[in-house]
Amino acid sequence: MKVLAAMSGGVDSAVAAARAVEAGHDVVGVHLALSRMPGTLRTGSRGCCTIEDSRDAWRACDILGIPYYVWDFSERFKEDVVDDFVAEYAAGRTPNPCMRCNERIKFAALLEKALALGFDAVCTGHYAKVLTNADGDPELHRAADWAKDQSYVLGVLTEEQLRHCMFPLAETPSKAEVRAEAERRGLSVANKPDSHDICFIPDGDTRGWLEERINMTEGDIVDETGEKLGTHPGANAFTVGQRRGLKLGTPAADGKPRFVLEIRPKENKVVVGPEQLLNIDQMRGIKISWAGRPIPEIAARTRFSCTVQVRAHGDPVAATGWMEDVTDDASGATRSELVVRLAEPMRGVAPGQSMVLYQGTRVLGQATIDSARSLEWDPAAVA
Repeated sequence: MKVLAAMSGGVDSAVAAARAVEAGHDVVGVHLALSRMPGTLRTGSRGCCTIEDSRDAWRACDILGIPYYVWDFSERFKEDVVDDFVAEYAAGRTPNPCMRCNERIKFAALLEKALALGFDAVCTGHYAKVLTNADGDPELHRAADWAKDQSYVLGVLTEEQLRHCMFPLAETPSKAEVRAEAERRGLSVANKPDSHDICFIPDGDTRGWLEERINMTEGDIVDETGEKLGTHPGANAFTVGQRRGLKLGTPAADGKPRFVLEIRPKENKVVVGPEQLLNIDQMRGIKISWAGRPIPEIAARTRFSCTVQVRAHGDPVAATGWMEDVTDDASGATRSELVVRLAEPMRGVAPGQSMVLYQGTRVLGQATIDSARSLEWDPAAVA
Protein backbone atom coordinates (compact mmCIF):
# COMPACT_ATOMS: atom_id res chain seq x y z
CA MET A 1 0.00 0.00 0.00
CA LYS A 2 0.91 3.64 -0.32
CA VAL A 3 1.26 4.74 3.32
CA LEU A 4 1.62 8.18 4.90
CA ALA A 5 3.54 7.85 8.18
CA ALA A 6 2.73 10.57 10.70
CA MET A 7 6.12 11.35 12.29
CA SER A 8 5.81 13.08 15.64
CA GLY A 9 9.55 13.02 16.28
CA GLY A 10 9.18 10.38 18.98
CA VAL A 11 10.34 6.78 19.18
CA ASP A 12 6.90 5.20 18.68
CA SER A 13 6.14 6.88 15.34
CA ALA A 14 9.70 6.23 14.13
CA VAL A 15 9.49 2.49 14.83
CA ALA A 16 5.96 2.32 13.39
CA ALA A 17 7.22 3.87 10.15
CA ALA A 18 10.19 1.47 10.10
CA ARG A 19 7.87 -1.52 10.41
CA ALA A 20 5.68 -0.20 7.59
CA VAL A 21 8.76 0.12 5.37
CA GLU A 22 9.93 -3.37 6.35
CA ALA A 23 6.49 -4.76 5.47
CA GLY A 24 7.03 -3.60 1.90
CA HIS A 25 4.74 -0.58 1.81
CA ASP A 26 5.55 2.59 -0.13
CA VAL A 27 6.02 4.94 2.83
CA VAL A 28 6.27 8.73 2.97
CA GLY A 29 6.94 10.51 6.27
CA VAL A 30 5.18 13.72 7.28
CA HIS A 31 5.58 15.87 10.38
CA LEU A 32 2.70 18.11 11.39
CA ALA A 33 3.68 21.66 12.32
CA LEU A 34 1.02 22.47 14.88
CA SER A 35 2.62 25.26 16.90
CA ARG A 36 2.10 28.84 15.82
CA MET A 37 5.50 29.55 17.35
CA PRO A 38 7.85 27.41 15.19
CA GLY A 39 10.85 28.27 17.37
CA THR A 40 9.27 26.62 20.40
CA LEU A 41 11.75 24.42 22.24
CA ARG A 42 11.05 21.17 24.01
CA THR A 43 11.64 20.97 27.77
CA GLY A 44 12.47 17.37 28.67
CA SER A 45 9.26 15.41 28.22
CA ARG A 46 7.01 18.47 28.19
CA GLY A 47 5.48 19.55 24.92
CA CYS A 48 5.51 18.01 21.48
CA CYS A 49 5.49 19.18 17.87
CA THR A 50 8.46 21.45 18.63
CA ILE A 51 11.38 22.35 16.39
CA GLU A 52 13.42 19.54 17.99
CA ASP A 53 10.65 17.06 17.20
CA SER A 54 10.64 18.15 13.57
CA ARG A 55 14.39 17.59 13.33
CA ASP A 56 14.14 14.19 15.04
CA ALA A 57 11.42 13.15 12.59
CA TRP A 58 13.62 14.21 9.66
CA ARG A 59 16.58 12.20 11.00
CA ALA A 60 14.40 9.10 11.39
CA CYS A 61 13.09 9.38 7.82
CA ASP A 62 16.65 9.88 6.55
CA ILE A 63 17.79 6.67 8.24
CA LEU A 64 14.75 4.79 6.91
CA GLY A 65 15.37 6.13 3.41
CA ILE A 66 11.87 7.55 2.93
CA PRO A 67 10.76 11.01 1.74
CA TYR A 68 10.05 13.55 4.47
CA TYR A 69 7.70 16.53 4.44
CA VAL A 70 6.39 19.06 6.95
CA TRP A 71 2.74 20.04 6.67
CA ASP A 72 1.60 23.24 8.35
CA PHE A 73 -1.64 22.53 10.21
CA SER A 74 -1.06 25.25 12.83
CA GLU A 75 -4.08 27.36 11.88
CA ARG A 76 -6.46 24.42 11.98
CA PHE A 77 -4.87 23.17 15.22
CA LYS A 78 -5.49 26.57 16.81
CA GLU A 79 -9.12 26.65 15.71
CA ASP A 80 -10.05 23.01 16.31
CA VAL A 81 -7.99 22.20 19.40
CA VAL A 82 -6.65 25.28 21.20
CA ASP A 83 -9.70 27.52 20.74
CA ASP A 84 -11.98 24.58 21.57
CA PHE A 85 -9.97 23.98 24.76
CA VAL A 86 -10.46 27.61 25.86
CA ALA A 87 -14.16 27.60 24.94
CA GLU A 88 -14.80 24.40 26.89
CA TYR A 89 -13.12 25.75 30.02
CA ALA A 90 -15.05 29.02 29.64
CA ALA A 91 -18.24 26.92 29.64
CA GLY A 92 -17.19 25.18 32.86
CA ARG A 93 -16.17 21.89 31.26
CA THR A 94 -12.87 19.99 31.39
CA PRO A 95 -11.89 19.05 27.82
CA ASN A 96 -9.40 16.48 26.55
CA PRO A 97 -7.31 18.23 23.85
CA CYS A 98 -5.61 14.98 22.78
CA MET A 99 -9.02 13.53 21.84
CA ARG A 100 -9.83 16.64 19.80
CA CYS A 101 -6.44 16.54 18.11
CA ASN A 102 -6.88 12.90 17.10
CA GLU A 103 -10.45 13.55 15.96
CA ARG A 104 -9.98 16.78 14.03
CA ILE A 105 -6.31 16.90 13.06
CA LYS A 106 -4.56 13.52 12.89
CA PHE A 107 -7.52 11.44 11.70
CA ALA A 108 -9.64 14.07 9.93
CA ALA A 109 -7.52 16.79 8.37
CA LEU A 110 -4.46 14.58 7.89
CA LEU A 111 -6.35 11.54 6.61
CA GLU A 112 -8.50 13.70 4.34
CA LYS A 113 -5.40 15.21 2.74
CA ALA A 114 -3.65 11.83 2.55
CA LEU A 115 -6.56 10.21 0.69
CA ALA A 116 -6.80 13.19 -1.66
CA LEU A 117 -3.13 12.66 -2.52
CA GLY A 118 -3.65 8.99 -3.30
CA PHE A 119 -2.45 7.36 -0.07
CA ASP A 120 -4.21 4.21 1.11
CA ALA A 121 -3.58 4.55 4.83
CA VAL A 122 -2.15 6.73 7.57
CA CYS A 123 0.37 5.03 9.86
CA THR A 124 0.93 6.26 13.43
CA GLY A 125 2.76 5.05 16.53
CA HIS A 126 -0.38 4.68 18.63
CA TYR A 127 -0.73 1.55 20.77
CA ALA A 128 -4.06 0.18 19.55
CA LYS A 129 -5.23 -2.31 16.95
CA VAL A 130 -7.77 -2.46 14.14
CA LEU A 131 -9.34 -5.88 13.57
CA THR A 132 -11.75 -6.96 10.84
CA ASN A 133 -14.82 -8.87 12.02
CA ALA A 134 -16.64 -11.72 10.27
CA ASP A 135 -18.74 -9.23 8.27
CA GLY A 136 -15.66 -7.45 6.99
CA ASP A 137 -16.17 -4.39 9.19
CA PRO A 138 -13.27 -2.74 11.04
CA GLU A 139 -13.22 -2.70 14.84
CA LEU A 140 -10.94 -0.75 17.19
CA HIS A 141 -9.40 -2.81 20.01
CA ARG A 142 -6.97 -2.32 22.87
CA ALA A 143 -3.28 -2.90 22.20
CA ALA A 144 -1.45 -5.98 23.48
CA ASP A 145 0.35 -3.84 26.09
CA TRP A 146 -2.48 -2.52 28.26
CA ALA A 147 -0.04 -0.34 30.20
CA LYS A 148 0.62 1.65 27.01
CA ASP A 149 -2.81 1.17 25.42
CA GLN A 150 -4.02 4.34 23.66
CA SER A 151 -7.38 3.12 22.40
CA TYR A 152 -9.06 5.63 24.73
CA VAL A 153 -7.76 8.68 22.82
CA LEU A 154 -8.65 6.95 19.53
CA GLY A 155 -12.24 6.31 20.58
CA VAL A 156 -13.35 9.22 18.37
CA LEU A 157 -12.41 7.37 15.15
CA THR A 158 -15.25 6.46 12.82
CA GLU A 159 -15.77 3.29 10.82
CA GLU A 160 -14.53 4.94 7.61
CA GLN A 161 -11.43 6.34 9.33
CA LEU A 162 -10.60 2.94 10.82
CA ARG A 163 -10.53 1.47 7.31
CA HIS A 164 -7.53 3.71 6.54
CA CYS A 165 -5.62 3.43 9.85
CA MET A 166 -2.42 1.47 10.37
CA PHE A 167 -1.05 0.86 13.88
CA PRO A 168 2.13 -1.25 13.54
CA LEU A 169 2.75 -1.26 17.32
CA ALA A 170 -0.56 -2.99 18.08
CA GLU A 171 0.91 -6.34 19.13
CA THR A 172 4.11 -5.03 20.73
CA PRO A 173 4.29 -6.40 24.30
CA SER A 174 6.08 -3.43 25.86
CA LYS A 175 7.53 0.04 25.28
CA ALA A 176 10.95 -1.35 26.25
CA GLU A 177 10.84 -3.55 23.14
CA VAL A 178 10.08 -0.52 20.95
CA ARG A 179 13.07 1.36 22.37
CA ALA A 180 15.34 -1.67 21.90
CA GLU A 181 14.19 -1.98 18.30
CA ALA A 182 14.85 1.71 17.68
CA GLU A 183 18.35 1.23 19.09
CA ARG A 184 18.98 -1.72 16.74
CA ARG A 185 17.78 0.31 13.78
CA GLY A 186 20.11 3.18 14.65
CA LEU A 187 17.28 5.65 15.34
CA SER A 188 18.51 8.55 17.48
CA VAL A 189 15.13 8.80 19.27
CA ALA A 190 15.57 5.39 20.95
CA ASN A 191 15.92 6.94 24.41
CA LYS A 192 13.95 10.13 23.86
CA PRO A 193 11.49 10.70 26.74
CA ASP A 194 7.78 10.40 26.03
CA SER A 195 5.84 13.63 25.80
CA HIS A 196 3.11 14.28 28.33
CA ASP A 197 0.82 17.05 29.54
CA ILE A 198 -0.83 19.46 27.11
CA CYS A 199 1.47 20.10 24.16
CA PHE A 200 0.53 23.78 23.77
CA ILE A 201 1.10 24.47 27.49
CA PRO A 202 4.67 23.12 27.79
CA ASP A 203 5.32 24.62 31.24
CA GLY A 204 2.33 22.68 32.65
CA ASP A 205 0.69 25.78 34.19
CA THR A 206 -2.80 25.29 32.77
CA ARG A 207 -4.43 27.69 35.23
CA GLY A 208 -2.00 30.50 34.45
CA TRP A 209 -2.37 29.89 30.72
CA LEU A 210 -6.17 30.04 30.94
CA GLU A 211 -6.15 33.20 33.04
CA GLU A 212 -4.51 35.00 30.12
CA ARG A 213 -7.30 33.92 27.75
CA ILE A 214 -10.50 33.82 29.79
CA ASN A 215 -12.04 36.81 31.52
CA MET A 216 -11.96 35.87 35.21
CA THR A 217 -14.57 37.50 37.46
CA GLU A 218 -14.86 37.12 41.22
CA GLY A 219 -17.79 35.01 42.37
CA ASP A 220 -19.16 32.83 45.17
CA ILE A 221 -17.96 29.52 46.51
CA VAL A 222 -20.91 27.61 47.98
CA ASP A 223 -21.32 24.23 49.65
CA GLU A 224 -23.56 21.41 48.44
CA THR A 225 -26.59 22.99 50.18
CA GLY A 226 -26.05 26.38 48.52
CA GLU A 227 -24.57 28.15 51.57
CA LYS A 228 -21.90 30.72 50.68
CA LEU A 229 -18.47 29.84 52.06
CA GLY A 230 -16.22 32.33 50.33
CA THR A 231 -15.24 33.91 47.03
CA HIS A 232 -13.10 32.87 44.09
CA PRO A 233 -11.12 34.91 41.51
CA GLY A 234 -12.79 33.16 38.55
CA ALA A 235 -14.82 29.94 38.31
CA ASN A 236 -13.07 28.85 35.09
CA ALA A 237 -9.79 28.41 36.96
CA PHE A 238 -11.17 25.45 38.95
CA THR A 239 -11.69 21.81 38.02
CA VAL A 240 -13.95 19.14 39.48
CA GLY A 241 -12.12 17.17 42.19
CA GLN A 242 -9.77 20.06 43.05
CA ARG A 243 -8.85 20.32 46.72
CA ARG A 244 -6.06 22.87 46.94
CA GLY A 245 -6.34 26.59 46.33
CA LEU A 246 -9.90 27.03 47.60
CA LYS A 247 -8.82 29.40 50.43
CA LEU A 248 -12.07 29.00 52.34
CA GLY A 249 -10.75 29.83 55.77
CA THR A 250 -13.66 28.20 57.63
CA PRO A 251 -13.25 24.41 57.91
CA ALA A 252 -16.10 21.98 57.35
CA ALA A 253 -18.14 20.93 60.39
CA ASP A 254 -16.45 17.51 60.41
CA GLY A 255 -13.01 19.06 59.94
CA LYS A 256 -12.43 17.20 56.68
CA PRO A 257 -11.28 18.93 53.48
CA ARG A 258 -13.71 20.08 50.82
CA PHE A 259 -13.42 19.37 47.10
CA VAL A 260 -14.80 21.09 44.00
CA LEU A 261 -18.01 19.25 43.05
CA GLU A 262 -19.29 21.44 40.24
CA ILE A 263 -18.49 24.59 38.28
CA ARG A 264 -21.33 26.87 37.17
CA PRO A 265 -19.90 29.47 34.77
CA LYS A 266 -23.26 31.10 33.97
CA GLU A 267 -23.73 31.85 37.66
CA ASN A 268 -19.96 32.28 38.18
CA LYS A 269 -20.29 29.88 41.09
CA VAL A 270 -18.06 27.07 42.39
CA VAL A 271 -19.78 24.31 44.42
CA VAL A 272 -17.66 22.45 46.98
CA GLY A 273 -18.39 19.62 49.37
CA PRO A 274 -17.16 16.43 51.04
CA GLU A 275 -15.03 13.92 49.18
CA GLN A 276 -17.71 11.22 49.04
CA LEU A 277 -19.88 13.40 46.80
CA LEU A 278 -17.23 13.12 44.09
CA ASN A 279 -18.31 9.51 43.63
CA ILE A 280 -20.35 9.44 40.42
CA ASP A 281 -23.02 6.80 39.71
CA GLN A 282 -24.40 7.92 36.36
CA MET A 283 -23.19 9.94 33.36
CA ARG A 284 -24.92 11.41 30.33
CA GLY A 285 -23.01 11.94 27.10
CA ILE A 286 -23.45 14.08 23.99
CA LYS A 287 -21.42 14.42 20.74
CA ILE A 288 -21.58 10.63 20.40
CA SER A 289 -19.59 8.68 17.82
CA TRP A 290 -19.17 4.96 17.22
CA ALA A 291 -15.81 3.31 16.52
CA GLY A 292 -16.95 1.04 13.73
CA ARG A 293 -20.44 -0.31 13.15
CA PRO A 294 -22.62 0.26 16.26
CA ILE A 295 -23.76 -2.80 18.19
CA PRO A 296 -27.45 -3.77 17.58
CA GLU A 297 -28.59 -2.46 21.00
CA ILE A 298 -27.80 1.10 19.91
CA ALA A 299 -30.37 1.16 17.11
CA ALA A 300 -32.82 -0.93 19.16
CA ARG A 301 -32.57 1.51 22.08
CA THR A 302 -32.07 -1.38 24.50
CA ARG A 303 -29.63 -1.64 27.39
CA PHE A 304 -26.23 -3.27 26.99
CA SER A 305 -23.37 -4.27 29.27
CA CYS A 306 -20.03 -2.57 28.83
CA THR A 307 -17.06 -1.07 30.63
CA VAL A 308 -16.39 2.66 30.61
CA GLN A 309 -13.17 4.65 30.89
CA VAL A 310 -13.04 8.44 31.46
CA ARG A 311 -9.28 9.04 31.47
CA ALA A 312 -6.51 8.00 29.10
CA HIS A 313 -4.93 5.68 31.65
CA GLY A 314 -7.87 5.26 33.99
CA ASP A 315 -9.26 1.92 35.08
CA PRO A 316 -12.30 0.65 33.17
CA VAL A 317 -15.45 0.32 35.28
CA ALA A 318 -18.31 -2.10 34.63
CA ALA A 319 -21.48 -0.33 33.53
CA THR A 320 -24.81 -0.53 31.73
CA GLY A 321 -25.40 1.79 28.79
CA TRP A 322 -28.38 2.85 26.71
CA MET A 323 -29.49 5.56 24.30
CA GLU A 324 -32.17 7.98 25.38
CA ASP A 325 -33.98 10.78 23.55
CA VAL A 326 -34.18 14.04 25.51
CA THR A 327 -36.38 17.05 24.66
CA ASP A 328 -35.07 20.52 25.47
CA ASP A 329 -37.66 22.41 27.54
CA ALA A 330 -36.76 25.78 26.03
CA SER A 331 -36.44 24.99 22.31
CA GLY A 332 -38.53 21.84 22.08
CA ALA A 333 -35.72 20.17 20.10
CA THR A 334 -34.97 16.49 20.71
CA ARG A 335 -31.48 15.04 20.91
CA SER A 336 -30.06 11.61 21.64
CA GLU A 337 -27.93 11.12 24.72
CA LEU A 338 -25.84 8.18 25.82
CA VAL A 339 -26.65 7.21 29.42
CA VAL A 340 -24.16 5.13 31.40
CA ARG A 341 -25.03 3.70 34.85
CA LEU A 342 -21.93 2.54 36.74
CA ALA A 343 -21.78 -0.75 38.65
CA GLU A 344 -19.58 0.96 41.22
CA PRO A 345 -19.00 4.69 41.79
CA MET A 346 -16.28 6.51 39.87
CA ARG A 347 -14.57 9.47 41.48
CA GLY A 348 -14.20 13.03 40.22
CA VAL A 349 -15.83 12.88 36.81
CA ALA A 350 -16.14 16.29 35.16
CA PRO A 351 -18.40 17.48 32.32
CA GLY A 352 -16.31 17.89 29.18
CA GLN A 353 -14.31 14.71 29.72
CA SER A 354 -14.70 11.89 27.21
CA MET A 355 -16.21 8.58 28.24
CA VAL A 356 -15.14 5.68 26.04
CA LEU A 357 -17.17 2.46 26.07
CA TYR A 358 -15.71 -1.04 25.64
CA GLN A 359 -16.93 -4.59 25.35
CA GLY A 360 -13.94 -6.75 26.19
CA THR A 361 -11.04 -5.25 24.26
CA ARG A 362 -13.26 -3.66 21.63
CA VAL A 363 -13.94 0.08 21.66
CA LEU A 364 -17.65 0.63 21.03
CA GLY A 365 -17.51 4.41 20.83
CA GLN A 366 -17.34 7.57 22.87
CA ALA A 367 -19.26 10.61 24.04
CA THR A 368 -18.50 13.92 25.73
CA ILE A 369 -19.80 13.91 29.30
CA ASP A 370 -22.55 16.51 29.61
CA SER A 371 -23.53 15.70 33.19
CA ALA A 372 -22.39 13.37 35.95
CA ARG A 373 -24.30 12.75 39.15
CA SER A 374 -23.96 11.08 42.51
CA LEU A 375 -27.02 9.33 43.89
CA GLU A 376 -26.19 10.96 47.24
CA TRP A 377 -26.43 14.51 45.92
CA ASP A 378 -28.79 16.37 43.61
CA PRO A 379 -26.94 19.38 42.10
CA ALA A 380 -30.26 20.96 41.13
CA ALA A 381 -31.00 21.40 44.85
CA VAL A 382 -28.21 23.98 45.15
CA ALA A 383 -29.78 27.42 44.74
